[in-house]
Amino acid sequence: MTERFLTITLQPDWKGALRAIAKVAQADSYQGEVLNFESPAHFFGRLTEKRWDIVRAAQGKGELSVRELARTVGRDVKRVHEDVQALAELGLLERTDSDGLVCPFESMHIDMHLKAA
Repeated sequence: MTERFLTITLQPDWKGALRAIAKVAQADSYQGEVLNFESPAHFFGRLTEKRWDIVRAAQGKGELSVRELARTVGRDVKRVHEDVQALAELGLLERTDSDGLVCPFESMHIDMHLKAA
């Protein structure tokens, strides 16, 4: 299986971002996956520091349970479960058939360019 990688972008023009992603999707070989946010506020609102801790803890570890993730990051299971749900909605974590969790990406790149208005 091909190693999966993710590029996270900040692009206010979501239609333009969608068109760019569609071009990549038409390539004959795997070009990676893209997750776009419309603004820095949206990005930082969805991907908080505690959620990044969970992603880093899961990346490259194979299948983990929510309880194992909570123990690894030193947090309450209930709060980690809530964050896992948000991360699964974004596609940064995936559920396995045995109800475990896995981070499917070998690497992630954040492409963020901020400039004065």
